[in-house]
Amino acid sequence: MSKIDTSNWEHFPISLFFNIAKGTRLTKADMKEGTIRFIGASSVNNGITAYISNDEHLHSKNTITVTYNGSIGEAFYQDERFWASDDVNILYPKFQMNKSIAMFFIPLIKKVGKQYAFIDKWKKEDMENEFIKVPVDLTGNPDFAYMESYMQNLETEVSASLIKLQSARQSRNSNIDISKWKLFHLYDIFEIDSGTKLDKVKMDTSLIEIDFVGRSNFNNGITEKVKKIDGLVPYEPGNLTLALGGAYLGACFVQENQFYTSQNVVVLIPKVKISFWAKQFIATAIFKESQNNYQAFIKELNAHIKRDFSIKLPATPEGMPDYDYMATYMKKMESKAEHTLNSLKTL
Repeated sequence: MSKIDTSNWEHFPISLFFNIAKGTRLTKADMKEGTIRFIGASSVNNGITAYISNDEHLHSKNTITVTYNGSIGEAFYQDERFWASDDVNILYPKFQMNKSIAMFFIPLIKKVGKQYAFIDKWKKEDMENEFIKVPVDLTGNPDFAYMESYMQNLETEVSASLIKLQSARQSRNSNIDISKWKLFHLYDIFEIDSGTKLDKVKMDTSLIEIDFVGRSNFNNGITEKVKKIDGLVPYEPGNLTLALGGAYLGACFVQENQFYTSQNVVVLIPKVKISFWAKQFIATAIFKESQNNYQAFIKELNAHIKRDFSIKLPATPEGMPDYDYMATYMKKMESKAEHTLNSLKTL
């Protein structure tokens, strides 16, 4: 779908479209296991961080949840009743909203919310007074019919593109035989350092000298470029960073420049020389293990990372990590990815 012409769109306050309610605090200790969605400060899984049976403060379906603390500005459409944490605001529509219209609003809301990531909170009052730019009809009123039609057409085009992409792939990934892989504790491979534990809001950004790595799953975890701190030696390139908790639990990256870290991000320093490609393989294995067997705000990595966190890796006949295999595999994956990207250009 071609780029939208927004030159005739108009700005309206979010409060024109939605009544905004605050979520309710529910501690882990008070949670009762069940089937009701618990929406927390998460950027993944539709904001769902747990399933509970507590039902004292539930919100209706056909609403939008927006995180105002933590993963600020993350927004999701909720099609089932749910409990929202006290880090989440709930947007109740003042108009006849359906999923298509909600999905049109969500990126507009997220775009505005990004600016509050540097303030650390997007309070209810600020959210109500923020403006978003939307299409209007000939009378100058918000054009909900256009929003619905646009999203339905977009969904159709995306589905068609995915079918084309699947057809364009010349080879499929075969299943890897992992029967001879071994479990390795993370401390067998890395020195696990607690990181510099700095607060981003207190960093000096007047000079772009050092990467600042936080709990993020984007941009290699780098959330800011900061001035070097006198007396604090940054970590060297080639080390890995790992987010221990929060919405980006398990986000693991090989850092290419000198860096500092935020709270709750550890540094993995290889005990032996490992190639960049093998480190990428291991980083992926760490992320997968974190996502499969740990949970943000419920079972995070803090208590496990230096004690019993382990990953399954290819092993040599001697029972050591097979770094050569890992590097070769990742290089092949890069080659396939480049082929896929070239195929996308023809869509």
